[in-house]
Amino acid sequence: MKAYRAGIVGCGNIFPMHAVSISKLNNVEVVAVCDIKEDRAIKRSEEIGCKYYLDYKEMIEKEDLDVLHICTPHYMHAPIAIYAAHHGLNIMTEKPMSIALDDAKAMIKAAKDNGVTLGVIFQNRYNPGSLLIKKALDSGELGAIKSAKAMVTWDRSDEYYSKSDWKGTWDKEGGGVIIDQAIHTLDLMRWFIGQPIDYIDATISNRAHNKIDVEDAAEGIIKYKNGVVSAFFAINYYTYDAPVEIELHCENGIAKIVGDKATIKFYDGRTYIADKNPNEYIEYGNVKSYWGTSHVKQIQKFYDALENGVKPEIDGEEALKTQEMICGIYQSGKEGRKIYV
Repeated sequence: MKAYRAGIVGCGNIFPMHAVSISKLNNVEVVAVCDIKEDRAIKRSEEIGCKYYLDYKEMIEKEDLDVLHICTPHYMHAPIAIYAAHHGLNIMTEKPMSIALDDAKAMIKAAKDNGVTLGVIFQNRYNPGSLLIKKALDSGELGAIKSAKAMVTWDRSDEYYSKSDWKGTWDKEGGGVIIDQAIHTLDLMRWFIGQPIDYIDATISNRAHNKIDVEDAAEGIIKYKNGVVSAFFAINYYTYDAPVEIELHCENGIAKIVGDKATIKFYDGRTYIADKNPNEYIEYGNVKSYWGTSHVKQIQKFYDALENGVKPEIDGEEALKTQEMICGIYQSGKEGRKIYV
């Protein structure tokens, strides 16, 4: 079994989800971390016991890395990934792939041209509830999906945005509630439906924030080429982070996710339920509870794919499907028209 040398660029809030996940793997070691804010880089390097850098290019050139984990603000995902690919590194980046569709495609091309693997984090696909529904759909037990809906109602105050030098901006975050808070839920709904998108018809607006230009509310429909119409509603000016909701109306029953819990009620009276397993609890530190414990599952599968010379389940091409959806929502909302994908 190969021993992998990993580096992490970005030492902010999402950092522990990667660092702790890697610590659970026998064949991977974090040998260096990087952040432009030296206090953060020092703190994380001391936690792990590794070197730190302030420049990701210097870290890549000096540390003989096998894999680079990207945990930076959204606008840096593409340039860092492309640079890493050109230096022969495999890449695991946080969502979203990028803030522009062309950048996401450039990331995929750079990985292909240099024979490296690109993975993108959508860890909620590995939650027990998500897997239960996906299995029931893929087996045909639920029958065809007739329609779907998703709802995200969370809380992000002006104070939340004022503490960040990149959140709430079009040029650095790439948007608001859709690209940051709702993206995981929308990814799950698209993954469940599993069909190419026909068109997107959406509205976006800023209704309750004074300090940001990006949207804090979005709603619309996503129609798929098989005829399924899915609806979504997302805001980040609610008074708390309410459990996300996804519902699939299928031929043989209704599948629903509320928070982490999935329930399938078949029309013949059967009920399936799956929730998070308390025995799978992982101490990531002071992080947001809705990130769950599935980072370690996806990161483990990523390294297993590297070891076996196969594509990871969520590679660049798979993540691009969700990137196209997110960018389509923004284009539709900004231009006030249907966008055919």
